[in-house]
Amino acid sequence: MRRHRQQLSGEESIAILEKATAGTLALLGDEGYPYAVPISYVYNGGKLYFHSALSGHKVDAILSCEKASFCVIDQDDVQPKKYTTFYRSVIAFGRIHIIEDEQEKLATARMLGKRYNPNDDESLRWEMKGLSRMLMLRFDIEHLTGKEAIELLKQREQSHVCLNSAESRQKSTEGQLVKQKQHI
Repeated sequence: MRRHRQQLSGEESIAILEKATAGTLALLGDEGYPYAVPISYVYNGGKLYFHSALSGHKVDAILSCEKASFCVIDQDDVQPKKYTTFYRSVIAFGRIHIIEDEQEKLATARMLGKRYNPNDDESLRWEMKGLSRMLMLRFDIEHLTGKEAIELLKQREQSHVCLNSAESRQKSTEGQLVKQKQHI
């Protein structure tokens, strides 16, 4: 990354992946053309999980080349008067696989179900809905990078300075009260 100061930490990047519900999966498509598709997902343990139809352009691209990237936009606040955007985003690079193991496939379906319908108590919904008619995909993250607009970085630094300043004032006031009590 060229602007290292704007780079998010690994923890911040993972927090964005845990919070967001959709992103764009980028694959190598037909005749070497990039193929990017918006898709819902769940992040768990350094991996991304998706579901898919049994066939189609996305599946063909995955079978042709397992290398992929996945982008999530956490914030996109257009600032017209400043001719800029206050953004925060994450890009994961890695390899995507069709899950063949039935137990992993079912676990993935349950993770996705819980993510998008957390109040659903019907634990066997996926079995009843035809898990056999869909693919489950696992994206093994090899590299993760996050970045935010310089303006957002400055806002965070400023609020950190303000917070530290307020804490210092509070400690100073508490120290003065202790000294006053000692004199009494």
